[in-house]
Amino acid sequence: MSKKNIISKLSGLKLAVLSPACWRTPPRKYGPWEQVASNIAEGMVKRGLDVTLFATADSITAGKLEYACNQPYGEHPEMDAKVCECLHISHFMEMAKDFDLLHNNYDFLPLTYTRLIKTPMVTTIHGFSSPKIIPVFEKYNANNDYVSISNSDRSDKLNYIATVYNGINTKDFTFQPKHGKYLLYFGRIHPEKGTWEAIQIAQKSGMQLIISGLIQHEEYFNEKVKPFLDNKNVVYIGNSGPKKRNLLLGEAYALLHPISFAEPFGLSVAEAMMCGTPVVAFNLGSMPELIKNGQTGFLVHNIEEAVKTLPKIATLNRNIVRQWSESQFSIEKMIDGYLSVYDKILNKKQ
Repeated sequence: MSKKNIISKLSGLKLAVLSPACWRTPPRKYGPWEQVASNIAEGMVKRGLDVTLFATADSITAGKLEYACNQPYGEHPEMDAKVCECLHISHFMEMAKDFDLLHNNYDFLPLTYTRLIKTPMVTTIHGFSSPKIIPVFEKYNANNDYVSISNSDRSDKLNYIATVYNGINTKDFTFQPKHGKYLLYFGRIHPEKGTWEAIQIAQKSGMQLIISGLIQHEEYFNEKVKPFLDNKNVVYIGNSGPKKRNLLLGEAYALLHPISFAEPFGLSVAEAMMCGTPVVAFNLGSMPELIKNGQTGFLVHNIEEAVKTLPKIATLNRNIVRQWSESQFSIEKMIDGYLSVYDKILNKKQ
């Protein structure tokens, strides 16, 4: 069926989108799952679906908003995260009968309700925090539809209906035709994300490094990052919001992404390329799917290889970098993918 026919067929569909309750939707600063859930909800509203977003009370949407938690627990440490999570998810599932389709962006716990409801649910798996959670997905394989956010992030124990890459709003990222002079690390401060490795790459290349991100691992930050901060060569500027993110990504020479785990997607990689900024990433997880090696950045295996590739960044065409990101990681492309998924699911239930 053509895209136009699918949109016409699904127009007016009552869709419930479940976002996490850790951060506001969309997030003020950090919150990748919340950002993707927001992009899905807002994109579907524009396509004519009747969308209800389940998020915290301070969330923003062009659709309808339902909430059980007044504030996001990630911003209010006095809140009990588990209590908020249970209230939030149960509220979503208890209203299932009011919708034609549920779209879960909140991991595995909502799956445990699905044998108690009749409304079909699709779950976007935003990565596995641990192999220990896979048995829950496996148990509910038969009565759920799973979407992976990259082909690399799949378990052979699960059945998937599609892979849909995360989509970002192209208007939020300004194309910069000329590269800047600093290297950028943008992401949570955590061992698996490679903040220390980014510092080593910058120091060995003799370039300034700007670090922006949520400190998720305090001990790691204090031992492996903080000793190198001098407000000149290595600068930590905190957790940046959307406007600052756009400037940082666009004006960088390159984004450094020296991860040590099989990352399911990596929003900052797509966002940097949306600004025209190439990415140097360790070749793990979804990175070969996101980066066209030698055209939109470079896939490397260690610090030394990363340092050697940096001079080549200046030879890359930033227009091509932007065009690649637009063609693969726009909200429009993501929404097309999910509309096809919705159509398949509803056809199965008939």
